[in-house]
Amino acid sequence: MPIPTEPIGSIPRPAELIGAMREFQQGRLTADRVDALCADALRDTISRFEQTGSPVITDGEQTKPSFATYPVHGLANLAPDGITVPFADGHTRQLPRLTAGPFYYQTHADSFLRAAQQYATRPLKQAVISASLLSLLYPQAGIERYPQEQFLSDLVREAAADIRCCLDASAQKVQIDFTEARLSIKLDPSRRLLRQFIDLNNKVLGRFSAEERRRIGVHTCPGGDWDATHSADVDYADLLPDLFALNAGNFYLQLASEKDRRRVLRLIREYARPDQMIFVGVIDPIDRRIETAEEVRDRILEAAVIIPIERLGSTDDCGFAPFSDDTSTARETAFEKIRSRVAGTEMAARALGV
Repeated sequence: MPIPTEPIGSIPRPAELIGAMREFQQGRLTADRVDALCADALRDTISRFEQTGSPVITDGEQTKPSFATYPVHGLANLAPDGITVPFADGHTRQLPRLTAGPFYYQTHADSFLRAAQQYATRPLKQAVISASLLSLLYPQAGIERYPQEQFLSDLVREAAADIRCCLDASAQKVQIDFTEARLSIKLDPSRRLLRQFIDLNNKVLGRFSAEERRRIGVHTCPGGDWDATHSADVDYADLLPDLFALNAGNFYLQLASEKDRRRVLRLIREYARPDQMIFVGVIDPIDRRIETAEEVRDRILEAAVIIPIERLGSTDDCGFAPFSDDTSTARETAFEKIRSRVAGTEMAARALGV
């Protein structure tokens, strides 16, 4: 396909798997039963993903408990009372809190990638969580005998290893989920926190060559959970000047749900560097209506007037179910939306003669 198109990551899990995960946490189901249902969900997700025609697929994050905390899930040195993230509809998600050092990843993302490779016949991309999000696990009060400087050093090492192992396992792309970017501006309008996040993520990216960074991307959105966002009221104009300071080769930007897409596209053109590939969101996962291929085509043609076609791709605004218990979007709806993205991108390519 002359105009590249890629998903963001998650697909809603089957209801049986969601129920089994809940029962396992309550001690009412064996791990073997959950593992079997995870394998079934993964096979079905890969098969249905490939049937959409998507040239690049993911595992749908079927076995991740959360896109954010998969690396530390199950660690003993965590408490449940970390930072709380409020969403626009009133519900919240809470991060864990690190209680002792050292910090390390319990699970690396290549384990999900390698499981998916058993079934996939198309290239796979792998999402990883940003170092900046995990930096929020360290408590403001500090940790005795484990200073924040040591924690951040350990975090950068582990986050880089997470990306490295996915590249080594032949991921077509590795996507850093940076959903906290806009949220950081809401928490700190001075953008000091945002710039700290970008500096931290650039320390991770600095461990890769220029050629490797062409296979690494950054995804940003205002959050998406139970059909609600956490920072959609933050202006892109406050984010984009700093966002493109990240030394990544690909940027996956929520755009379909923006009220003034052309204004955002002009900001992207102004601030993105010439070596950065721009994947614009053409599908809104938290809108239950399925976009038509023609709508997708028109959104890409709108972007092509402003973004050079050789640097333009399409994507979804966000994953369809970043947290494992999110059932706000039907599984079939997610695949139908992906079909529309693929078909609409092909239509736009033909219209542009590329």
